[in-house]
Amino acid sequence: MIPHYIRIMFTTGRIIFTLLFIAAFALFLVWAYLKDARLQRQYYKGAGYILLILIAIWLVFFAFVKLT
Repeated sequence: MIPHYIRIMFTTGRIIFTLLFIAAFALFLVWAYLKDARLQRQYYKGAGYILLILIAIWLVFFAFVKLT
């Protein structure tokens, strides 16, 4: 049995609104990501290499600190 205060808090209208809002928000996020993904390829070309270099520098520093 569902407590009375839960039944009042989540009416049918609120549940429907919440589900529609979540669906619309998810669709907006997908749309914005797909729109932005085209620009990401143009502006951040080569960013993966920079990330690998930074990780390598961190690993060298970590090894230096641990071995000395």
